[in-house]
Amino acid sequence: MSAAVGGSSKSGPRAGRRDGVVAPADLSAAPGYGARRLYQAYLAAWNRHVDSVLTGPQFAVLSAVRAYPGYDQTALAHAVALDTSTMADVCRRLEKRGLIARGPAPHDARAKVLTLTEEGVVAFREVTRRTRKLDRVLLADCPPERREGLAELLNELGAAWEAVAERREI
Repeated sequence: MSAAVGGSSKSGPRAGRRDGVVAPADLSAAPGYGARRLYQAYLAAWNRHVDSVLTGPQFAVLSAVRAYPGYDQTALAHAVALDTSTMADVCRRLEKRGLIARGPAPHDARAKVLTLTEEGVVAFREVTRRTRKLDRVLLADCPPERREGLAELLNELGAAWEAVAERREI
């Protein structure tokens, strides 16, 4: 695409500038667009200020394992909004890093129960500290009385949108 029709050029009057171009009104009015922007911004902030190696889903699994030690992988997958195959992959990575231990469940040798290792406890505490600091900064412009409600609203929307995704038709 040429610079004349909106492509990029390394030189010329438009090089390195955005020229005030914003999302079209129909796009910015779409809730999915806003959700994607929010998620992208959160990922960028997480990578820069929390941890560039430990992902959000990995942190969620560590949090669930801390809260529910000895529960099986499948039960915890639901708690952290991961499908079972993604959960298995995340758990393999955490186990490989020495942050969790996986063992057979007493009720079903095929199921894997999860516990934090000592290294996992230390990592969880440190990442939690940085995560809470990021949370405070992200919500700094939100009035304090609305912060709890905002988290509830985001979780309610997540549950509602998951239900829409499960429908055969809309």
